[in-house]
Amino acid sequence: MEELELIIDTTKESMDLSIEHLKSAFSKIRAGRANPAVIQSILVEYYGAPTPLSQVANISAPDGMTLSIQPWDRSVLGAIEKAIFQANMGLTPNNNGEIIIINIPPLTGERRKELVKQAKLECENSKVGIRQARQEAKNSIKKSDSLSDDQKKDGEAQIQDLTDKYVKITEEHLAKKEKEIMSV
Repeated sequence: MEELELIIDTTKESMDLSIEHLKSAFSKIRAGRANPAVIQSILVEYYGAPTPLSQVANISAPDGMTLSIQPWDRSVLGAIEKAIFQANMGLTPNNNGEIIIINIPPLTGERRKELVKQAKLECENSKVGIRQARQEAKNSIKKSDSLSDDQKKDGEAQIQDLTDKYVKITEEHLAKKEKEIMSV
C-alpha cells in the first residue's frame, strides 16, 4: 500500500507543478494594468550574456498604466530599450537617461481576444502536463508487482479523481484570467 501512496503523492506533486507553471504563465499575460511580471523575464544583452531584465534593473508600477525600469548600471539603458522593442509586446519604452518609462496602452478588443487565446493555450499546456502525470502514474500502477488487482483499480480511480480535480483548478484559473483580460 505504501507504493500506491508514493505514486499518488508523486503524481500530486507533478500536478501541483503544472498549476504553478500556469500561474506563472498567466502573470506574464497583461490584462490592461501595469504589471512588472509582464516584462521581468525579457532577456537583455548584459556584458555579452542574455540576462533577465529583473536581474539588471528594478521594475515597478508607479500607477496602473505605467511601468518604471531603473537599471542598477546606467550603461545598460540602451540594451534594455532594445530588448523591450525586440520582445514585440506592443510596448514603447521612453528612455530619459536614468530610467525607462513604459506607458501601458489600453487594450483593444482585438488584443484582448488574442490574450484570451494565449491564456487558453497556457491552460491547455497545463492540462497536458496533468494528463502526462496521470499517464505516468497509471503506468507505474500497472507495472507494480506488489499491488493486488483491487489495489491497482483503486489507485487508478484515485489518480483519475486527482486528475479531474486539477483540470477543474486549471479551468477556474482560466475563467478568472479571462474575466480579468476582458474587463475594461
